[in-house]
Amino acid sequence: MRVDAHHHVWTLARADYGWLTPALAPIYRDYTMADMAPLASRAGVGATVLVQAAPTVAETRFLLDVARGSGGLARGVVGWVDLAAPDALATLRDLARDPLLKSIRPMLQDLADPDWILGDAVQPALAALPALGLRFDALVRPPQLPALLTLLDRHPELDVVVDHGGKPPIATGARDPWRALIRGVAAHPRAHCKLSGLATEAQPGWSDADLQPYAEHLLDCFGPDRLMWGSDWPVVELGGGYTRWRAATLALLAGLAPRERDAVLGDTARRFYALAPEEGAGAG
Repeated sequence: MRVDAHHHVWTLARADYGWLTPALAPIYRDYTMADMAPLASRAGVGATVLVQAAPTVAETRFLLDVARGSGGLARGVVGWVDLAAPDALATLRDLARDPLLKSIRPMLQDLADPDWILGDAVQPALAALPALGLRFDALVRPPQLPALLTLLDRHPELDVVVDHGGKPPIATGARDPWRALIRGVAAHPRAHCKLSGLATEAQPGWSDADLQPYAEHLLDCFGPDRLMWGSDWPVVELGGGYTRWRAATLALLAGLAPRERDAVLGDTARRFYALAPEEGAGAG
């Protein structure tokens, strides 16, 4: 089963997307699963994971409703909870009753303190995630990767996935310290990574060759069984679009064996997020 492990939908009238302003004109409009469905169909994608784009619990509940109404296309939701709030545990327990909720994603890249995730107030919520059947999506740039390394040491039982490859500085061509930090993250056996978001970290008009060193490093560090593809749609429309990024991915993975490509393009995400199987498929 082909899986898009990372995409969004949004409705501007909800008004909690602080980052989404008219300055981002190409994506400053509503996006729905009806917009996503034909893109997924053309790419042979049979399941998707919806990811939060606003730091509110209301966003999480909105996405759960969207997934339920998606006709089985969206089979998982990555939501948001204030992990430092006094009621974080109660909120997590309430939301985790919905089997579509798979993971929690604080928007770490947007926080002023790169070590926020290591604060004492956050630790009880992080410790509770595995027992609730929830994972942790790490939305980070290189400055937050050292804290993520410490988090992995503190919570070795927590399943973690790094979104967008940790956002390497592709536009400048730099690779360090991102390269070493990502290798350190990958040393933790429960750490996974998304092959997503690279197109919007590159210069406009990027080529496959611009992305290749970064994609190869992620494959080398995590291997196909801990790397999963995501479109980051509709944000990817700022970096060439869904179809262009999908074509680049297939080119970047061309040297893999069929089983390895299958892992990156679906099997890793299906296993990591415990996605429901396709209708009519065996439980196998």
